[in-house]
Amino acid sequence: MSKTIEHKKQVVTEIADKFRESKSTILVDYRGLDVAEVTELRTQLRDAGVDFKVYKNTMTRRAAEEAELGDLNETLVGPTAIAFSADDVVAPAKILNNFAKEHEALEIKAGVIEGSIASLEQIKELADLPNYEGMLSMLLSVLQAPVRNFAYATKAVAEQKEEQGA
Repeated sequence: MSKTIEHKKQVVTEIADKFRESKSTILVDYRGLDVAEVTELRTQLRDAGVDFKVYKNTMTRRAAEEAELGDLNETLVGPTAIAFSADDVVAPAKILNNFAKEHEALEIKAGVIEGSIASLEQIKELADLPNYEGMLSMLLSVLQAPVRNFAYATKAVAEQKEEQGA
């Protein structure tokens, strides 16, 4: 009996650590998805570096309390899968939101972003943001714009002087 209790304590500690270490965590109800759909979802999440697991709700509740996220307990009813992302804040929200649009059976229940419980609206707003590479691309585009404009202006001046000289 004590081995079972020790194992359960380890699982609770593991979940609590994941809650603390993750930049974003999304809880979903996956009822109604068939095996192929769940496999497809797991593959998409794994490719993005997101850990997607199903834990018993009682252990998840205890872990949420341990991680000072007790307000999540009301959402821990029924089948719940949890997506933990330690690297990318946007990835789990984006993948799960897009998958939920295609598969009505998947329902986003709640989330934790940077250690704070997020509303469904905040999760959907996060899902609409570009991922890290997209944001980096946008930043580089903004930084290149002045240089590009200067190059166009220089070229226009050179062409104008060339026409005047001819």
